[in-house]
Amino acid sequence: MSAIQTIWNGLDWTILRDMLISVIPAMVCITLHELSHGFVALKLGDTTARDAGRLSFNPIKHIDILGLIMMIVFRFGWAKPVPVDMRRFKNPKRGMAVCAAAGPLCNLILCCLLLFVYGLIYFPLIEKGTQWANILLSTVSTTSYLSLALTIFNILPISPLDGSKVLFSFLKPKQYFTLMRFERYGMIILVVLMLTDILGNPLSTATMWLYDKLFFFAELGGDIFLKLF
Repeated sequence: MSAIQTIWNGLDWTILRDMLISVIPAMVCITLHELSHGFVALKLGDTTARDAGRLSFNPIKHIDILGLIMMIVFRFGWAKPVPVDMRRFKNPKRGMAVCAAAGPLCNLILCCLLLFVYGLIYFPLIEKGTQWANILLSTVSTTSYLSLALTIFNILPISPLDGSKVLFSFLKPKQYFTLMRFERYGMIILVVLMLTDILGNPLSTATMWLYDKLFFFAELGGDIFLKLF
């Protein structure tokens, strides 16, 4: 038993910790993003996502492995698209646009909420100075950043990202359905652009710029904590 205890104590848990701090926030952001698509689609009259079991908080149902890896490594990625049948909407193109916009909007709101929470818990956790306190702060800040990164990435007007569906809704029906046929090739283009940093660097710059602007939510949370305690 002493030998096992020695091995256990000698393990480098920082690797596992860093993986969890990267993977868990990515799974949370992706799950809520896709869940919001399915929820809005249901409210607009399309039950496809619900029937497929995609109205779930279970991240396994939403994760695309390549998209998750991209999210962890490059801070930009995607999930398994929620199935939507736009023919079930009263106004198919408008309904698709609203449904598509729900994902990025959810991530933007999540980012702001988590920044506020970060500000609320920052001072008491920093005062504790424990490893778990630092892990919690890092997890909250990483989740808020990844959520914003997912927002910015998905509003790009490149198919099959959400921004393209919003943009396509302004096109004439013939043009719309023609562009939708090429949706499957858009992801290949996105991966190439990310791997070559043609897209990665501008997205990182935009995300950091907006994250700095939104950090006032964290400052607001911190001010409220200091006034109350």
